[in-house]
Amino acid sequence: MQHATGTFAVKMAPAAQTSAGGVALARMTVTKAFSGGMTATAEGDMLTAAGAVPESAAYVLIERVTGSIDGKAGSFAFMHHATMDRGKPDQHISIVPDSGSGGLAGISGAMTMRIDDGGVHHYDLAYRLPEQR
Repeated sequence: MQHATGTFAVKMAPAAQTSAGGVALARMTVTKAFSGGMTATAEGDMLTAAGAVPESAAYVLIERVTGSIDGKAGSFAFMHHATMDRGKPDQHISIVPDSGSGGLAGISGAMTMRIDDGGVHHYDLAYRLPEQR
């Protein structure tokens, strides 16, 4: 596996919100700008759900990434699914199989991310391209 690491900026805009029966649902549009080993932009749609307990919620996100990874240009899609259980996160971000195009055709892998105390978002993309298999 190869690794591309760096930082990213994220913007979220609410698209719809509802609340009934103690459950709040929201839909948001998400845009990102990645720098470092992956120089790219991303856009996608996020769905969230939260109940009454603070620091407990869930989200799913599908986003298209366009740019380059370690000099190879193209696009692909990420699928996120995550929960926060009373402050304990469980997050999974994977590359959608066969979503790669251009120099990123055949890409596979997964990404982890973290937010430091200063609010900076960091990523680590572990990926494989066909010629690396």
